[in-house]
Amino acid sequence: MCGRYALGLQRAEIRALPGYPNLEIGEWVNEDNFVPRYNIAPNSLAPVIRRRNSFSPDLQMQTMRWGIPYGKVHAKNQQAINARSENIMEGAGMWNKYRSSNRCIVVSQGYYEWQTKAKAKFPHFTKHADGKVMLMAGLYHVSDETIPNYVFAIITTSASTSLSWLHDRQPVVLTSDADVTKWLDTSSNTWSAELGKLLRPAGGLICYQVPKEVGKVGSESPTFVQPIATRKDGIEAMFAKQRTKQEGNKEGIKRKRSPSLVISSAQSEPAAEEDEHKKPKVG
Repeated sequence: MCGRYALGLQRAEIRALPGYPNLEIGEWVNEDNFVPRYNIAPNSLAPVIRRRNSFSPDLQMQTMRWGIPYGKVHAKNQQAINARSENIMEGAGMWNKYRSSNRCIVVSQGYYEWQTKAKAKFPHFTKHADGKVMLMAGLYHVSDETIPNYVFAIITTSASTSLSWLHDRQPVVLTSDADVTKWLDTSSNTWSAELGKLLRPAGGLICYQVPKEVGKVGSESPTFVQPIATRKDGIEAMFAKQRTKQEGNKEGIKRKRSPSLVISSAQSEPAAEEDEHKKPKVG
């Protein structure tokens, strides 16, 4: 599934769609309603790409709310944030009315998924290895209210072999300009087997563990998309501190065994202090 993702880029960079040079975005509807975030959760406002209308190939970006309401009473907790690719291809349930005309792309840097080990859960971030933005296939709904309300869901499929250890589902990621264009082409207002072929797991993705703080809705930090091993408070830093401590202990032992070295160090200490004052401050 996909229950959390990141899009902390600035709006101008989001509009440029890094990695997709042939996709041109025109208007961004309700652009000011989106605030770049590294922890986008259901019910949040986020940018989605769709055709301006079914008769025009022009693409536009639009800020929509994540989660399509379902049921007779559209309660806040009755929202579909994901749509299974199998149900879409079969035209099952509520998705049948969206798959022909209301297809969209959800823009992200990557998505979060939690690995379960015993009773503990460890968040991981999955993104493109080459750093381009991740474009996830989606469907959107427009309400019949006087002022239409736009909401969306992200399509998921079976996880690829390389990611099945993390979860049995993953978002449908469209990796080429051609696939994106084909998915967004609603001019025929019909569903086809060719569109169904796009709903497959993507390759070329990398995945790594990230800090547990991302699990709290509302928390924000650019470190959420960084490997926990390379953070200043991560595993790599911890090993570096241990090495420094061990080297310091070895140096201390050498000094204790060599009185002449202690005297020599004491004599040269003022000069070392003076040199330290001359050095520019780092950090």
